[in-house]
Amino acid sequence: MMLIMSSTALAEEPVKLGMWSRVQDSLSQTWESQNYELYIPVYTWHNRNYYSDEKINEFNENPWGLGIGKYRFDEDGDWHALYVMAFQDSHKEAEPIAGYGFQKVWRPAEDFRLGVGYTVGITLRQDMHYLPIPVIAPLFSVAYKKLAVQSTYIPGGEGHGNILFTWLRLQMN
Repeated sequence: MMLIMSSTALAEEPVKLGMWSRVQDSLSQTWESQNYELYIPVYTWHNRNYYSDEKINEFNENPWGLGIGKYRFDEDGDWHALYVMAFQDSHKEAEPIAGYGFQKVWRPAEDFRLGVGYTVGITLRQDMHYLPIPVIAPLFSVAYKKLAVQSTYIPGGEGHGNILFTWLRLQMN
């Protein structure tokens, strides 16, 4: 009798998923979402403290491009997305990127949201012979209703990285 009660008691306890299972579950839920977003790159800022004026003048800071993603808000109201985007990099070469984004979202007003989180993905760059390059970067956003301004900062050193990349994120539904 005690063995049966123990089994029953264990069956009633909630199952806690391991980290990998939680990641898989989150990616699966995001992939199955019917919510789409459009991404429109708008500005690339090269931190003037790490580049000479001559180098800044050579850079493209207008990253023409486009992207699309599937997104969802979880039970806590946090944003999750799977996305692909392509844009002109600092040297006016095509740079595609694909990945997953997460932001913890605060809602100081009904239609206004602030988000802080991260993105993990893969990008390809001409100056790296279009070999896959892993990306892990912070994400920041300010959103009103269906429109968000979202940015990431790519850290680096003297003469490389240290770039603020900004795009518009428009919910399609």
